[in-house]
Amino acid sequence: MSSDEQRKNFDLFRDCLSGPLVQRFALDKTKPSRKRKPKGRKNHSKSVENEPEPSVTPSSQGEELGEFIDYFATEIFQSFAEDLRTVSYSVVQNDLRLAERFHDPLAPAVVEHVLATVPPSVAESLEAYGLFDSQGDLPKFLIPVLQEYVNAATAAPPLWSSTRSSACEICDRDWIPLTYHHLIPRQTHAKAIKRGWHEEWRLNSVAWLCRACHNFVHRMATNEELARDYWSVERLMEREDVVAWARWVGRVRWKAR
Repeated sequence: MSSDEQRKNFDLFRDCLSGPLVQRFALDKTKPSRKRKPKGRKNHSKSVENEPEPSVTPSSQGEELGEFIDYFATEIFQSFAEDLRTVSYSVVQNDLRLAERFHDPLAPAVVEHVLATVPPSVAESLEAYGLFDSQGDLPKFLIPVLQEYVNAATAAPPLWSSTRSSACEICDRDWIPLTYHHLIPRQTHAKAIKRGWHEEWRLNSVAWLCRACHNFVHRMATNEELARDYWSVERLMEREDVVAWARWVGRVRWKAR
């Protein structure tokens, strides 16, 4: 799994963790007293070393709470084994062992193994913030978060027809008719499978584009280039010419009649 895909999994885990943390702070009517800074692991990886520790008690300001959640999500996620950090629908479809390991509900042995890798400093710091009565509360708190993360990461992709956007996914105009663009052009499907560019379940993914942006995409690259290199809106928007086009065409509006 690429670093971009692993980052998506981190973002997903942070989102799952944020729900119960935000709820606990919302239910806490008094500002928790800060006894100590969140403790980090002794052997940080570089990515964790560079993460700033929350400098204030994150009970009131959204930005401070966001920093708090990001810190603990990083601490916990980086402690996971690689197979948990990189789990996805594609992975479990192609690896029976991982499909059995990450089924719903997670087996007690799997949960126990995951919890054993979480740094003790996580429970200590959350207790210091007044979120736990004791460090023994961590499993009860973290198991539902872990299950939600695994379920979301391994969920089958949606039916592409249900992904219809209310605005063009390139120029963001929301008042103009939309067309669907096959991110992996149908003429390339056989080649995409044969050459290992994509798995079959991804072939019918679409983006919802206005006609002007749809035409622009097909002018900027061949079908093969689109299938191999630009098979998502995110990848399309990494191109400077697409960003410039979106900025320009987004200002084009019809006169009211």
